[in-house]
Amino acid sequence: MFFEQFYLGCLAHASYMLASEGEAVVVDPQRDVEIYLKAAEDQQAKIRHIFETHLHADFVSGHKELGVRTGASIYMGASAGAAFPHVGVRDGFEIRVGKARISVLETPGHTPESVCLVITDEEKSLKPWAVLTGDTLFLGDVGRPDLSKMHTPQQLAGLLYNSLHNKLLKLSDDVLVYPAHGAGSLCGRNMRAERSSTIGTERLTNYALQITSREEFVRQLTENLPARPEYFLQDAEINRAGASSLSELPALKPISAAELKALLDDGVIALDVRTGEQFAAGHVPGSINIGLSGQFATWAGTVLGLSARPVLIAESPEQLSEARLRLARVGIEDARGYLKDGIADWKQAGFTLAETPQISVQDLRRRLHADQSRVLDVRREPEWQAGHLEEAAWWPLDNFKVAAPEIDHDAPVAVHCKSGYRSMIACSLLQRAGFRNVTNVVGGFDAWLLADLPVEREKPVVA
Repeated sequence: MFFEQFYLGCLAHASYMLASEGEAVVVDPQRDVEIYLKAAEDQQAKIRHIFETHLHADFVSGHKELGVRTGASIYMGASAGAAFPHVGVRDGFEIRVGKARISVLETPGHTPESVCLVITDEEKSLKPWAVLTGDTLFLGDVGRPDLSKMHTPQQLAGLLYNSLHNKLLKLSDDVLVYPAHGAGSLCGRNMRAERSSTIGTERLTNYALQITSREEFVRQLTENLPARPEYFLQDAEINRAGASSLSELPALKPISAAELKALLDDGVIALDVRTGEQFAAGHVPGSINIGLSGQFATWAGTVLGLSARPVLIAESPEQLSEARLRLARVGIEDARGYLKDGIADWKQAGFTLAETPQISVQDLRRRLHADQSRVLDVRREPEWQAGHLEEAAWWPLDNFKVAAPEIDHDAPVAVHCKSGYRSMIACSLLQRAGFRNVTNVVGGFDAWLLADLPVEREKPVVA
């Protein structure tokens, strides 16, 4: 049996293909499906089956396009209410793919329709070999229980406890665990960075599986949930209907510097996808920086929303193409266009560039001692609680779409995250909102720790 995990770092998303005797199955496909078609061709296999473990909320799936292009059947939990041709599956449903067998476990909790897929490679053994756990069980974590309009988080957390203890933990300790997400995904709280595990390892090390009381499990799973991006419920609905093909997206329109300036005056968003260093050195005033080097798609969806029609600013056609694809992966499909010839065109038109000052942690420490600056921490709550600057106010980047932090627009403020990627996004949002004295902390909290500077551990003071 052939088995491959496809890991998309930008979304911390894992999808899978298995093949045997000329037939192939794809599980939880990303929106751009060429990688599966190529892998099937390399294995001289035909994609016959497509499984979705649930209605994904953090990305737009390619199941519909892949089904159209291959003629494969699409399988999904029977309670999903999917609006495209599919097979609704329940406990005990099985398919055979050559000498491999896939059995469905209904595992509601992360979402009502969640399923896990038990894989048996009968060439090697009649016992289960692995389980694809979707967003039910992660490495070191479990799926968040607040993504349903019909169930409360408490109800879903209770269902999740049942699914874990009555279904997944009944599997043997040596069964491999392959989830749909890894570290960095907002579908859980604190996933490990590895790409696979075993039931036995998770039984011993996963904090959620150590909670023996159902009531305590529900309490812990529903307290202090990370902010749920607005686009999550929208993506789930796109996946329920089935997304259109990427080939149907219209071509990006070139926009001159003069046109962009007029659009910015009307409130249109300019999205600069260059690195933070390039953005800091010179950018279109009022533009937002989300660099392609990090979790670009997730942060674009979180801070811009799916209704955004940004003008893209990049340094090459390749960057533009990559940005367009990544935006489409989370459902931002209607980009207004791109700045023709990038920053060079803006400068050639005689328009002024803005800058974002940057500061080292050593200089920040001196400024704080002299009471010459405030410091704003934009990391997530678990990061804050693990350690933070004593003088810092806390306002996670996830909150910026709802409201900017309540600080003086003229006061000097140094912004930091873990390493500098999120803090540059935050700086650009603050500058766009009219904050006039914003500085980015180079290297973020990692650099602060490396310099052996003092750290506090306590509950956050919200900015």
